[in-house]
Amino acid sequence: MAGWLAKPPFWFWIVAVLAVFWEGAGCFAYVTQVTMSDADMAKLPAAQQEIWRMMPAWATSAYAVAVWVGLLGAISLLLRKAWARPLFIASLIAVLVQFGWTFLYSPILRTVGAAQAIPFPAAIILIALFLVWFAGHALRRGWLN
Repeated sequence: MAGWLAKPPFWFWIVAVLAVFWEGAGCFAYVTQVTMSDADMAKLPAAQQEIWRMMPAWATSAYAVAVWVGLLGAISLLLRKAWARPLFIASLIAVLVQFGWTFLYSPILRTVGAAQAIPFPAAIILIALFLVWFAGHALRRGWLN
């Protein structure tokens, strides 16, 4: 029957709500970073200041796409829309572009060290991969249209 959707399990809603909170936190972090005053910037460790100041516009744009498109993907899950998956894919690509710059072109590994620099970005990438998978799973189960 056209337009018919299978009822998602309760845990689908938990994941969707958590995704909205996660993506919302990313949007908050983005806005905080791009609106930071010079006084606030001066409070950061020198290595972090250096990296944030040298970040090119295209990397900052990738950051914006990653978080805002990811938030749209999470909201799409709540609305049970199939476009959640392509939105999460676009967000994942933007995350990879952003962290590609961070790890390939910035001095982060030299100034901060791998043990400090890698865990959180790795978690972000894993969550982005999970959300792409989850949206695909929901689509295959008929929970999204």
